[in-house]
Amino acid sequence: MISHSVWIVGNSRSGKTARLVEQFCSWVQPDKQYSESFYTKTPGRKKGVHIPEFLYLKQTEPGVLVLAANDDNRRELGDIIVTSTLGKYPVRAKTPLGFFQDEVILFWPLLINSLNLKAQFPVRLRPETEQELATKLWRPQLDEEILRIAGVNESRLVRRILDLLQLAAYSGVHCEDIAQILTRGLGENTTTLEPEFLASLLLDWRNWCLERGLLTYGIITELYSQYLLSDRNYQQHLVKRYQAVLADDVDDYPSVARLLFELLLDQGAVGAFSYNPDGAVRLGLGADPNYLEGLAERCRVEILAGPPPESLGEQAKQMVELVTEPMVLFSLPEIVHSIQTTSRAQLLRQTAEVIANAIQSQQVEAQEVAIIAPGLDAIARYTLVEILIKQNIQVQSLNYQRPLISSPVIRALLTMLALVYPGLGRLVDRDAVAEMLVVLSRKQQAPESSSLLTPNSSLTTDIDPVRAGLIADYCFVPHPDHPNLLPVSAFERWDRIGYAATTAYNEILQWLEQQRSQQELRLIPSPISLLDRAIQRFLWNGSNLPYEQLAALRELLETAQHYWEIDTRLRQIAPVETTPHTTIIEFIQLLRRGTITANPYPVRPIGGARKAVTLATIFQYRSSRRSHRWHFWLDAGSPLWAKGGAATLFGAPFFLRDRLGEPWTAEDEKLAEEQRLRRILTDLLSRVSERVYLCHSDLAVNGQEQLGPLLPLVNACVTVISEATAK
Repeated sequence: MISHSVWIVGNSRSGKTARLVEQFCSWVQPDKQYSESFYTKTPGRKKGVHIPEFLYLKQTEPGVLVLAANDDNRRELGDIIVTSTLGKYPVRAKTPLGFFQDEVILFWPLLINSLNLKAQFPVRLRPETEQELATKLWRPQLDEEILRIAGVNESRLVRRILDLLQLAAYSGVHCEDIAQILTRGLGENTTTLEPEFLASLLLDWRNWCLERGLLTYGIITELYSQYLLSDRNYQQHLVKRYQAVLADDVDDYPSVARLLFELLLDQGAVGAFSYNPDGAVRLGLGADPNYLEGLAERCRVEILAGPPPESLGEQAKQMVELVTEPMVLFSLPEIVHSIQTTSRAQLLRQTAEVIANAIQSQQVEAQEVAIIAPGLDAIARYTLVEILIKQNIQVQSLNYQRPLISSPVIRALLTMLALVYPGLGRLVDRDAVAEMLVVLSRKQQAPESSSLLTPNSSLTTDIDPVRAGLIADYCFVPHPDHPNLLPVSAFERWDRIGYAATTAYNEILQWLEQQRSQQELRLIPSPISLLDRAIQRFLWNGSNLPYEQLAALRELLETAQHYWEIDTRLRQIAPVETTPHTTIIEFIQLLRRGTITANPYPVRPIGGARKAVTLATIFQYRSSRRSHRWHFWLDAGSPLWAKGGAATLFGAPFFLRDRLGEPWTAEDEKLAEEQRLRRILTDLLSRVSERVYLCHSDLAVNGQEQLGPLLPLVNACVTVISEATAK
């Protein structure tokens, strides 16, 4: 029997997504001469035109499930499909995990019956809240001896254990079987904790969450794959809702996604899947490309041609061979350049200058340049941004996650909370008060233009830092329960403050007193309301805030709302004797630990793309599926090019379906690094069309010589830009 499903194989930028959309259009519009599709039962087709029978099945509740590897790709794919079909056909675009979450919440009553859960609406935990609650639950068992054996601090250990639950759920392994998998995988490794101990912690955590109706990504995936997907009632509803499934870049999907696809295909649905053999960006984070590739046996396989003509093509293959087979001797093409210096500081400066010169001489536009590094430390990011900004060249840090607490606006609002609610005096000091006065006294005018990286450059305040410091020194009264601000006249030389600053300070003082009195009368529903009042009164006031400030404020309110929602749920299940002010203290401490970043939904600003140089790590750049004319590969001599780093979770190899529970040896690690490096090079070279700069410094940040796997490329490069030639 000929399969109507399609398995599309191709490298990066070979047209897989376009072919996927084309396949969808051929399903819903098999002949553009007539308007019917498989959503209608009116044949109306011409003689001689054969339309497969499956296109007219199950017309009662038609639907198409569209899946993408991450949220940005999901939006783009959904937009392309809607544009291509003029929005006539209902599609549901999700990420695999987003789909699992929606289904678990939608069919929660089925899970309540099958698992005998308490009838309450489920609430999803954010990762930072998940870690905090798990730490509180496990703290009695995570003593100093356990931390010494693990070799990491408490925070890292808790995150590592929670990741095991997520990896097991992604691979379709029951939580009860985690101990068995780890026992086989770790073997006689004495540097890690006992697998039974880790599994018992996870079982306690999962049961604790389910009793309270709390869901994490790992628990959601386990509930969907182990309980919901095997439920006959759910299967019937699923098949009725979806007649077709489109999945882009399935090499980045967890193995449980294949269970979903096979169920739909078994029930007569048609599928189209795209697969990149050199992709697997999320391998090590739960993706299982080898297991997903097994779906190809049920589909008609289409192999697309290589990368587009404007990419490096055959020259890319030569570069990959030079790295993977060092005995091959040849020089690189002239389009590959090298920037070589002795120290890394020189390298950063030289790289930024080459980019600035190229943009100013109009060889390339800013948005056509990407700086890609295996890891970006704060010094490198700051240096590159500062040099380029001074040349009036904007820089966009791709998915840069700065802690919320790094924003002065957020710190000022937290200080304001400590001055209104009692019992928070130990969380505020004079410096924090001075900063709050500066931020809350900003002049209410919208700046005409504001830089993304220097948002406060065009803002002015009525209380400058010097006057704010004087006021904090003489008017702030510390107290553990009731810290207070005195009138400006408490400062003997208050005439030095000036009229504008005095007026602004009096307004802040009056507003704080008003909020305190309302709080004592219980007229403030929650701290979220107080935060919103402060934003409306001092920060917003009808002005146009810079995007990054607006994102930080939105994320603060979203985080606060989520935090108090969880706190309310926990107090309903198990009332505690602590005061509500304890929750505020824990919330402020959570933010100060830097675990929450400013990435609200949606994470991208509205409007056209900014004309800015892209700055990203390898993982971020590959995940975004972008391409540029020029690439600058920073730290080309670094050994991190072959390492998984933060993109590889502890124990990830143990949960791959083709080697479930098998030990991970040094030989396996070496082979994995070679394969990872080949995929990275092939993928990146498919995403650059004109020029590649290998940016190499002999010495790393710590002063050690860099002898990474890309060094053969650096040595074989013909065109070298050294510091001497640049001068």
